[in-house]
Order: sequence, then structure tokens, then C-alpha cells
Amino acid sequence: MAIHFRITTASVFILGLALALSTCHGDVENIATEDFFNGIVSGVSDTCEAKNFYTYSDFITAANAFSGFGTTGTSDDEKREIAAFFANVAHETIGFCYIEEIQKGDYCDSNITQYPCAAGKQYYGRGPIQLSWNFNYGPAGNYLGADLLNHPEIVAQDPSIAWKTALWYWNVNSDCHSAITSGQGFGATIQAINGAIECKGGNSDEVNDRISYYTKYCSEFGVDPGSNLSC
Repeated sequence: MAIHFRITTASVFILGLALALSTCHGDVENIATEDFFNGIVSGVSDTCEAKNFYTYSDFITAANAFSGFGTTGTSDDEKREIAAFFANVAHETIGFCYIEEIQKGDYCDSNITQYPCAAGKQYYGRGPIQLSWNFNYGPAGNYLGADLLNHPEIVAQDPSIAWKTALWYWNVNSDCHSAITSGQGFGATIQAINGAIECKGGNSDEVNDRISYYTKYCSEFGVDPGSNLSC
């Protein structure tokens, strides 16, 4: 017996609208595609410690754990946020070459008694955003369910955790997400990450390097970088 389905114009319209909304807006991978990601890490030298450490799948998994990232505001806002994130990551890792900070130190603030430094552990920069200091490792670990205060080296050993610490810092522990999505400009993200050292003439070369990455990625995403690029 033949079975006939009745498809109305309205149902076709609703289905098409649903598909458009699901594929054109609100998905990080629709902006930061695998081709884009592979393009920005393709130049990483074989001599770099981070060669093959930063992967697209780990980034997407981490990004999807923070629902507001790259999905807030207009389509242009989304593109600018993702461009800003990758620009700062590219700068911090020197073009995705490094996992750990070159000039290592203890980075222990003993005045922060809520997150006491573990004996023999150092809290220098690690991962995409170069998470630093015990007062960042502690709360990041609590949020992610990993004991980063006692084992900060995990950030340099587990690529998934590494990306999640960067996105935790961006979305939860700083003004980066709110600044770029509210129209404050890329400069506000620099201020949130390393403003005390780089901004207001502190290190214009570092600032310009971040801006260069940002405008490049905005161009690749087809979005105007907006105003207030510097700090």
C-alpha cells in the first residue's frame, strides 16, 4: 500500500527557517571553520613545542562549553569576538609555537590565601592565553573540575584543558567577552589581558602585534574590525 505525505508550503518555510537559523547564526564552527584554524596553525615550525598541540577539535569542544562565546550579539559581534580571541592567542603563543612561557618564574602571590601555592609548583604562563599566577590557576581549576593549583602542569599536558583555561579566562575571569561584544573594541581585550604592562604606551610593539593579528582575522571573516583597536 502506498503511503502519501502531504507537505504544505508553511511546513517547508518553517523547515527552511530552522535550518537557516541553525547553520548561519550562533555556531562558532560556522565562523572559525576548520580551514580557518588549519590556515593559522599551518605555519607552525616543526621545532615549535606546540606543533600538533593546539587542535581544531579541542578548540571546538572547549568553545562549546562556554555558550556565550562567539554566539553573542549580531553576526558581526560574533565574528569580532572570535577574531579577537584568536588574535590574543596568536600573540600570547607567538604564532601558536609555544605552550609554556619562555621566561618561567614562580608567579606565586602568597597574599592570596584562598589559593595557596603548592610546594615546588610554578604558575608561569601556560596554554593558549598563557594562564598565569596561582590566583588564576586556582579558580580556573575549580571551574573546570581539575586540580590546577596543585598540578599546574596539566595545562601544558592536556590540550583540551589548555583551551578551556583560555576560554574560562576570556569568558569568566576577565572582561574580554563582555568588552568585545558590547562594542568597547579590541583594545579593551588587550587591557583585560595585559593592560598594566602593554597599554598606555607600556609596550606599543606588543599592542601592535595583537592588533595586526586581529585585523587580519577580521578580514578573513569578512567583518570590519570596528573602532578602539588600541589601548
